[in-house]
Amino acid sequence: MSLRVIKVGVLDSVQDAGRYGWQHLGINPTGVMDRYAAMLANCLVGNVLNEAVLELHFPASSFFFEEAALIAITGAEFTATINGDAIQINQPILVNRFAILQFHRHQKGARVYLAIHGGMQLDKWLGSASTHLKLKSGGLSGTSLQKDQHITLFNKKDFSKKVYEQEFKQLPWIANPNWGDTAKPNEIYVLPGIEWEWLTEEAKEQQFYQSFTISNQSDRMGYLLSGEPVPVINHPEVISSAVNFGTVQLLPNGQLIILMADHQTTGGYPRVAHVISAHLSKLAQLRAGQQLYFKLVDMQTKLRSGAGR
Repeated sequence: MSLRVIKVGVLDSVQDAGRYGWQHLGINPTGVMDRYAAMLANCLVGNVLNEAVLELHFPASSFFFEEAALIAITGAEFTATINGDAIQINQPILVNRFAILQFHRHQKGARVYLAIHGGMQLDKWLGSASTHLKLKSGGLSGTSLQKDQHITLFNKKDFSKKVYEQEFKQLPWIANPNWGDTAKPNEIYVLPGIEWEWLTEEAKEQQFYQSFTISNQSDRMGYLLSGEPVPVINHPEVISSAVNFGTVQLLPNGQLIILMADHQTTGGYPRVAHVISAHLSKLAQLRAGQQLYFKLVDMQTKLRSGAGR
């Protein structure tokens, strides 16, 4: 039983919750950019929450189902269809054999997650199936999805009897992706970083709260922001120190970069802030060209915002 890639998207790949515990050896965790959407997709198809999923960008890959399967699509909205008929996201769908899943038009968000009941047969490296593109490890031979690639599925159930002669069948339950975030759509909560005090008072009170635009040079490694330069009191030498998903670093030109899922394990730029974990998924669904705003919060706000997500 397998899924065949019939059209290649833009750097689509297999990802799971990440490869943790190896940063001390210089191996970064990788993993899904939007953990909330990936877990939601797995929940809808009855998988364990950290099961590997397909992370898709627009224009996204297209797939041919060689056998019937139970799937769910979450995250961004890319106008998904099965054999040309529109389907809903955030809802489990029984797909019949010989059906084609396609994505036609970007509506909102940056990344779609496709989960399949039973999971996929993948290469695991250091306990994770996440694709590490630079080291060519994990996922599907360590590469992004390739045309005519067959993805073997683990499901042993015969879903064809559930859909009969239908091309697909949407099951009646729908997940609400709104988890109660009261912040503005492009407002990202941050905590002060280790080098927060290096910023001038002007930067803390005004310039750090300006709008920033996500640069076209942004990727899974980091979101490079453009805006008015953020001034610092001085420019002492920084010892390369540990960084993580969500660390906001100040570059020598006064611009900021937010480290994302494929971030390096250490960095030598000032860590002026850190995105709270509850807003990492929100951040991951912003695209190049969009604006974002930072709001400095305290630890209590972080906890109330559902930082355990």
